[in-house]
Amino acid sequence: MVTPLKKFKLKYANTTLFFGEKSIEGLETWIRGKQIVGLVTSRTAAKTSGALQEVLEILSKHGVVHVTYSEVSPNPYASQAVSCAELFKKERVDSIIAIGGGSVIDVGKTVSILVSSSITPFDLVKGVRAEKALPLAAVNLTHGTGSEMDRYAVLTFEETGEKRGFSARYPEISIDEPRFTLTLSRDQTVFTSLDAFYHAYESATSLYTNMFVQTLSSEAFGIVVKALPRVLENPVSLELRSRLLYASIIAGISIDIALTHLNHALEHAFSGLNPNLPHGEGLAILGPRIIYHVHKAVPEDSALILRHLDPSIKPVPEDAEKAYIAVKEFQSRLGLNRRLSDYGFGLDDIPGIVSYTMRMIKERYKTTPLIVNEDILRDIILDAL
Repeated sequence: MVTPLKKFKLKYANTTLFFGEKSIEGLETWIRGKQIVGLVTSRTAAKTSGALQEVLEILSKHGVVHVTYSEVSPNPYASQAVSCAELFKKERVDSIIAIGGGSVIDVGKTVSILVSSSITPFDLVKGVRAEKALPLAAVNLTHGTGSEMDRYAVLTFEETGEKRGFSARYPEISIDEPRFTLTLSRDQTVFTSLDAFYHAYESATSLYTNMFVQTLSSEAFGIVVKALPRVLENPVSLELRSRLLYASIIAGISIDIALTHLNHALEHAFSGLNPNLPHGEGLAILGPRIIYHVHKAVPEDSALILRHLDPSIKPVPEDAEKAYIAVKEFQSRLGLNRRLSDYGFGLDDIPGIVSYTMRMIKERYKTTPLIVNEDILRDIILDAL
């Protein structure tokens, strides 16, 4: 029997999180005094989930006007953030509500900065900091990215095909209402949950990890391992969805502190070139072989997390193959069997992706717990093709 999770309110960094049934009511106080709110959404998810209607009812109750930008795509482009910011500037919005998963929330974070300054998305990638930003609320619709709890955003730049993460800002408030995740498709359920799965693993094995991060990461990883197969059998279980949503929250805090490393560095190269590759699926396709190499480098940290999959995995480099097999088999049981080749990638793509990833590791992913060379990257990619 699954015990429902109780509502709670959490203050982390600059974000106040409202979790649980009817947590959308957390918007009631925040919205007071606002006059024109910019809504950031994808084309259908906000409406399908029911979240949009509930937000609109709150806005109407408080007499707040809204302007909507609904063109955010998965693996969003920087140009979408720019277009949204231009619309919101023109309409003089004074605050923003992002209603969606990680892509929508990342765009919302970026837009809240762009509207208040002359900064561009590329400036943010370069580390330029804005002095101010519009008030931002996030209504999260998936149990994966944890973007409602961290400071980061990820955008793809069309000119170069580069998918880049950067420090943006925390939402002022975030809403994690499990009801809004009930309309996720089977694929979305798997992909977003595996995003949290790899957030937990990477933060726990990062060079920046610590005991607090590993406590959160171990709990998040264990929840996904137990709850994800069950929710696929019972997709309308609010209790299981609640647990997966909680896992994504604490994994989001983990990467906010300890960051991600090799899997995100490499996956961003692929989904930047082909945005049709869902981020969570890309992580899962690449993940097992990456875990093989990470376990060889930091077996104690790795085994601490992987014990939830296979308690016999020992904190020794020699169990790297066992770690690889355990993750591979878990994902296969979830029905995740697509390869990078299914998204049009082939041997000819390897040199460019290896070169780009090596550069990203040197520039941004200094958290990677092993010395990565081109041979290791080729081994991972060939395993995933």
